[in-house]
Amino acid sequence: MPYRALPNPILPIACPTGIEELAVSDLHIPQLIERKRDGAALTPAEIQILITEYGKGHVLDAQMSALAMAIFFRGMSPAETAALTSALRDSGEVWTWPEGSPLKIDKHSTGGVGDKVSLILAPLLACTGAWIPMVSGRGLGITGGTLDKLESIPGYQVRLDYADALCALEKNGAFIAGQSDAFCPADRQLYALRDVTGTTPSPALIVASIMSKKLAEGLDRLVLDVKFGKGAFMQEYDDALAMAEALKETGQRHGVATSYLMSAMDEPLGRTIGNALEMIEAVETLQGRGPADLIDLILRLAEQIAPASRSELEHHLRSGAAWQRWCAMVDQQQGDVSTLEQLDRIHRAPIIRPWKSPQSGFVQTVDAAALARASIRLGAGRRTPADAIDPAVGLSAIRKSGESVEKDEPLFMVHARREADIESVTPLLNDAVVFQ
Repeated sequence: MPYRALPNPILPIACPTGIEELAVSDLHIPQLIERKRDGAALTPAEIQILITEYGKGHVLDAQMSALAMAIFFRGMSPAETAALTSALRDSGEVWTWPEGSPLKIDKHSTGGVGDKVSLILAPLLACTGAWIPMVSGRGLGITGGTLDKLESIPGYQVRLDYADALCALEKNGAFIAGQSDAFCPADRQLYALRDVTGTTPSPALIVASIMSKKLAEGLDRLVLDVKFGKGAFMQEYDDALAMAEALKETGQRHGVATSYLMSAMDEPLGRTIGNALEMIEAVETLQGRGPADLIDLILRLAEQIAPASRSELEHHLRSGAAWQRWCAMVDQQQGDVSTLEQLDRIHRAPIIRPWKSPQSGFVQTVDAAALARASIRLGAGRRTPADAIDPAVGLSAIRKSGESVEKDEPLFMVHARREADIESVTPLLNDAVVFQ
């Protein structure tokens, strides 16, 4: 078999005597719901069997919904969260890699506006000799998705099986692909249920969902880019920090060296929002022409997990080594490398309009959330899961806080499909920039 379920590397958790022998027949779901409702802890064995049986269809959606709501209000201990993470991970494929293979490393972002970090970080880390098995996702809420951006490259395949993934690592040291149907299927079921029951914001369920997928990659090291601010899922710094600590603890309990970096998301990262537009900016960054804030975040994240110094990482970006690695990665996943420097022509919106500044002065703030919502309305994101993505639309040349601007100079460029789309986002764009 090319993959197997990993022996559970979770640190020992104290359990009542004999709990390891718990059988399915011993599990009474209503009683578990009542216990969690009343604030009691569930044991690792109970959680494992519960998730296994849920995956088999033996636990009703109504029962799992009730349990998720109880967890939302009562929370879970670190031990419970770790056990839930293990159970979700082990519900499907868990990738293991050949003995003696290089260090396996990856990063996860809690979601940001204009966040194209993965597109640059993966080939950069691969230049250090490590393997980067990067399983990414699609847009969620106001934040863009790495897979949606990658699909602006003609031919690029985001679906890889284990054999394809291993071949990509052995040849290029990295891949960026989507979650297969066999990857953490219980998490997919539970997430869909949370989405329609108002339990998505549960910290314990968020941690288990994120970490189950990362642990299924078979990692040695993981760095977490935890966002806070107007354009982040968690706007308050203290809430984001608590989430970061919970993610870190869960990773460490599973034997993965886990660290995190707190990064502000009050204004967009880089100067673009939109799928092809962000891919273009990623290409420019790999060619040494990227915006300073994006490059700095990439290097700070890479420093935490790479077997290389910051100066070595900077050299890989400046020398073109990361760009060459990226081209090889795209080619490996059937993307047309010849189009990478022509995406602005291939995905050119019918309307590209400067959004003129109403005054002269210095930019004080750029509202990431407002610009993200405008970009979604233009068609760059999804308001429902069934929505199609328009790779050409979005915003570019976004001014940053502290920069000076003259009256009637552009604050950003709007890329749109129709005039009506621009009219619909005008209120958002008019209020997105505040001047000193």
